[in-house]
Amino acid sequence: MSDIKKEDIKQEVFVLYDDYAHNRIDRREFVQKLSTYAVGGLTVASLMSFLMPNYKDNIQVKTDDPRLKVETVTYQSPKGGGAIKGQLAMPADTKKKLGGIIVVHENRGLNPYIADVGRRAALAGFVSIAPDALSPLGGYPGNDDAGRELQSKRNRNDMLEDFIAAYDYLKSREDCTGKIGVVGFCFGGWISNMMAVRVPGLSAAVPFYGTQPATEDVPKINAPLLIHYGALDTRVNEGWPAYEAALKANKKEYTEYMYENANHGFHNDTTPRYDKAAAELAWRRTIDFFNAKLA
Repeated sequence: MSDIKKEDIKQEVFVLYDDYAHNRIDRREFVQKLSTYAVGGLTVASLMSFLMPNYKDNIQVKTDDPRLKVETVTYQSPKGGGAIKGQLAMPADTKKKLGGIIVVHENRGLNPYIADVGRRAALAGFVSIAPDALSPLGGYPGNDDAGRELQSKRNRNDMLEDFIAAYDYLKSREDCTGKIGVVGFCFGGWISNMMAVRVPGLSAAVPFYGTQPATEDVPKINAPLLIHYGALDTRVNEGWPAYEAALKANKKEYTEYMYENANHGFHNDTTPRYDKAAAELAWRRTIDFFNAKLA
């Protein structure tokens, strides 16, 4: 319901949604717990509809944007899921080779928001690929609940291999300079951290609210890191002090930003966890970082 405002919602409701979005509670338990907050004219139904993503009205860069060339490609991930589909996007009129960006989805496959982020990266002057790790299971099923269920059926290390294979795919393309970065959100933030560990040639990694790699893996990181966290995202932020200590001890190049009053998922402009100021600032910093590291 459009008459609910973010300010009317208690922080506990966003924490509850986070538990639901990360499969820590099922839909029934989510609805049950949500009913506690259905007071003063708020119904469970109106709260649910307010919290769920609205893709239709929030796409920033459309698939048919004339400034871009957008297509679906398939590449091979022999150590992961086999044939992986992804959205490839680049500026329509480009004459020169471009830096590459891998855009990594959350825990629900390549939904419209992440595909949009892929196109935003292309609009900033890069060749981007946004792979769908649900490809072996038929791809993103059209809604996030089913997407989460499908993604939970895949092994996360196999999915990591799929995104490493996307790096190899971009590297092999004639229109890419071979300088490649990764940006990912939530599950994709973990993938971004792990690609920094696993891919020696990676030029830049930008995890948004991603779980941190094991401390013993930090020495293997070569890529410079730009790390974004939301201050209210206590679950993910717990791992930051140990990660930061390891990055410092191993003299790794990193910049970290903690966005005040921002939730997990603050960059996702399709849900009420979106924080416009934080999201726009974080994205501007991300593009500046890629411009510097992939030039």
